[in-house]
Amino acid sequence: MRVTLLGTGDTTGTPTVGCDCDTCERARELGVERSRFSVHVENGRTGESLLIDLSPDFRYQFLTHDVSLPDAALVTHIHFDHLDGLGNAYRLFDDLPVHAANEVDPVTGESVADTIRRKYDYLDRVSVRDHTPSEWFRTCGLDVRLVPVDHPPLLCYGVVVEDPETGAKCSLTGDTSYGIPGDSRAALSDPDLLLADGIVPASSAVHHPLGGKHHDSDGVPRTFGTKHMTREGALDLAAELGADWTRLVHLAHYYPADEAFEEPLAVDGEQYDL
Repeated sequence: MRVTLLGTGDTTGTPTVGCDCDTCERARELGVERSRFSVHVENGRTGESLLIDLSPDFRYQFLTHDVSLPDAALVTHIHFDHLDGLGNAYRLFDDLPVHAANEVDPVTGESVADTIRRKYDYLDRVSVRDHTPSEWFRTCGLDVRLVPVDHPPLLCYGVVVEDPETGAKCSLTGDTSYGIPGDSRAALSDPDLLLADGIVPASSAVHHPLGGKHHDSDGVPRTFGTKHMTREGALDLAAELGADWTRLVHLAHYYPADEAFEEPLAVDGEQYDL
């Protein structure tokens, strides 16, 4: 199983358009990018691939990185930076199965799967496949499940991908606070590779109107505001889950320039063979 990080940034990416902050300038100097979030998972045994989240940067990502167009896709939640790349399916696919949760969100009154159907009803080459959260399904020869996480006010899901023959496992937290439910933490545990939302360092919480939450014993916030983990929170989660390899993703340009490209913060194009 080969995992390629096509997009490792948050909703504005790094460099951010029109931004001349030290971190964005440093990204330009290094020639690295963090486009909007998307992960490509290739099954080397079958030659098939699964795309997790459809970034608005879809076209650029697939022109830039040497990966195949996906045989199937999965959507974790309906925020535009994870979904709006689906419009690129037009003329590119004969059929693209898109997997999503069937749980009705009390905020929107519809499931992620139904939102995709409604929003992209003009894409007759997209077929939405509904799934009950936490239940396994198979796609591209891989076993996959969506696990509930904590990204208020919308429902959002982490993802577990396992190769049924080799046992290789990749876990993605999805967009989430540190308050991931216990059953989901168990499902995400013991991965070969963990991709964890670590949007900012904990020090940035003082700049958020809601501050931080889920503090550790030293008072360090593991959650930035209510929706995303801090770097420190993501690393604490990785230790708890027993991840062999951890990369932090969904990163904002609010990291100080001297920290923004240090380990284990990911950049676009990284590949991992599990």
